[in-house]
Amino acid sequence: MIPTIRIQDIADILIMTVLLYQLYSWFRGTRAIQVLLGLGVVTLIYFATRFLDLYMTSWVLQELSTVLIILIIVVFQTEIRQALYRFSLLRHILDSRQETQHSQFQDIAETLFRMAAKHTGALIVFRGIESLHDLMTNGVVIDSEISPQMLESIFYDGAPFHDGAALINNGRIEKAACHLPLSVSPDIPQHMGTRHRAALGLSERSDAVIVVISEERGEVSLVSGGILRRMDTPTELILALDNLLRSEVERPRVTVRKRMFSNLFPKVSLLLGVCVFWGLITTRQGQITTVMAPVRLHGVPDNKVLLRTAPEEVTVQIKTMSSLTPPPSKLDLTADIDASGITEGTTSLRVNHSAITAPSGMIVTSVSPSNVRVSVENKLRKIVPVKVTLKGKLSPAVSAYLVTCEPDSIEIEGPASQVSQITSVPTDEIDANKLRKGKEYLKNVRVPGKQVTLLRDTPITIKLSGKHPQ
Repeated sequence: MIPTIRIQDIADILIMTVLLYQLYSWFRGTRAIQVLLGLGVVTLIYFATRFLDLYMTSWVLQELSTVLIILIIVVFQTEIRQALYRFSLLRHILDSRQETQHSQFQDIAETLFRMAAKHTGALIVFRGIESLHDLMTNGVVIDSEISPQMLESIFYDGAPFHDGAALINNGRIEKAACHLPLSVSPDIPQHMGTRHRAALGLSERSDAVIVVISEERGEVSLVSGGILRRMDTPTELILALDNLLRSEVERPRVTVRKRMFSNLFPKVSLLLGVCVFWGLITTRQGQITTVMAPVRLHGVPDNKVLLRTAPEEVTVQIKTMSSLTPPPSKLDLTADIDASGITEGTTSLRVNHSAITAPSGMIVTSVSPSNVRVSVENKLRKIVPVKVTLKGKLSPAVSAYLVTCEPDSIEIEGPASQVSQITSVPTDEIDANKLRKGKEYLKNVRVPGKQVTLLRDTPITIKLSGKHPQ
């Protein structure tokens, strides 16, 4: 059966495609994208094994999915935090900056090229809109104005802050000696050192702009969005910084057409992948399954005894919305009905659809019958004597003795109509001819009725004690 495509389905596909493309854009060039691609391959294998009825392989992959999710959260917690931060609609308000930094770019560019001429290594981070709190660690707060003397003193060879990164935010040097996450991309040239890997690693995880000065080659490079570009002149660096760090109002607007048709290959690939996935999970959409669900009552008052439920099972019809749902043979449904309002006698309780919890991807369409009849009686508790059940007669040697038991009474509980008629509770049968003086025998008590319960579950001790009065 080919599922009918609704407007909601088209919206579902488009929303998922946009979300996956955003994840791809953020994680592109990082180790996270490699793991996501690997998980995609494992997911396809899982669906293939289910389709081919390879039960053991599909079961193993399904059980491993929980472990993989935990490992992903632990290993990529920084990337996940950053992605959630980028989803936040308030980040533009909370992290809005009152002024731009372009007024400082002239002095910064000239200073950096003077440092490059002296082969002084440096790593300077210009914060964008996104927070860098979780990505830049072990920094020392400086909160200083930007000046050539301050930049040269921070990165002077032998200075305490020489090997770390300086953070520039809101036109001031906020921190120095910061540690940055290193990129693990295999495409980085071998001649690039730790500073370049750190700059690329931060740019892959945030919208920050980083300037790197190579201590060995005396080159100035600009890193943004995981891309490193060499700057040949201060003017080129100033224009690049001004273009990347200008305020949102000043940034040129990108047309909707350009947004839609740029970077087409990954967008089309993701759209096709989402369509295939949607087709897989909606293969059985609309299929009706009929199962029997036992009736279970909860909330029965403590002073009431449930005598009978008719019927004890109801017929449930379920509509399947996805091929990921379990087959009918593996469904374990129950009709869980609230019986807190029942009274003595016979009560009719309605079986609502909400009383049946269907697995994800299934919808309860009908329940038959829609009502069950419940017979209830008040509960009674009382103490009755225990009666020893003897088989045969005592031997002549002990015939003068009395057969007693401990305890000699027991408490029972059940429907008032049954409990009120019980005058004693018998033990299991014991051969009287085998009873001997000084010995004890353990026997269980017989339950006097279906709905009656014994409030003592330990055996009764039977023995000979005392003689019959003459």
